[in-house]
Amino acid sequence: MNSPNTDAGHGDDPAPPPGAERPERARPTPHGLIGVGLAVVDPAGRVLLGLGHDGRWELPGGKVDPGEDFETAAARELAEETGLKVAAGDVRIFAVLVHGPAGLTRVTAAAVTERASGTARVTEPDKIERWEWFPRDAVPSALFPPSASVLNCLWPGEERRGAPEIRRYGVTAAGASGPGASA
Repeated sequence: MNSPNTDAGHGDDPAPPPGAERPERARPTPHGLIGVGLAVVDPAGRVLLGLGHDGRWELPGGKVDPGEDFETAAARELAEETGLKVAAGDVRIFAVLVHGPAGLTRVTAAAVTERASGTARVTEPDKIERWEWFPRDAVPSALFPPSASVLNCLWPGEERRGAPEIRRYGVTAAGASGPGASA
């Protein structure tokens, strides 16, 4: 519990007197990555995967830009990587995954949409060789580890090898997960 003379959440740092400017603090050194993995599912129940140059398949996704929410990042990454379009409101966050090697924590929002439009094409040939749709029972075993984790959470009981050990935080508000969503 903080005393009245401390700034909430900052231990012994004294709170500035009323009306005084808050002193500048050093910005903490980043030690993690925040991203989103988007499972794009078509009307036939197939999922879209891209073949990376390392021979592993991956979901569309990537880093969340400063000030961006998970849904907006997912829609942006989908357009940048595949040319497909989806409104941020048509992206559902269903879990938040925490994993990563020692010294680097990776926080990945697991997202899904069934409302993408357009035709998937390679827009970043330096990263992806091709995009393909796979039935869920034919998803390749060579998966980028964060993508394997997202698919394992999307389709429980169909564990894919290569997924890193994760801590999963489920999202339970009937699909509501963005700013202003209530539980």
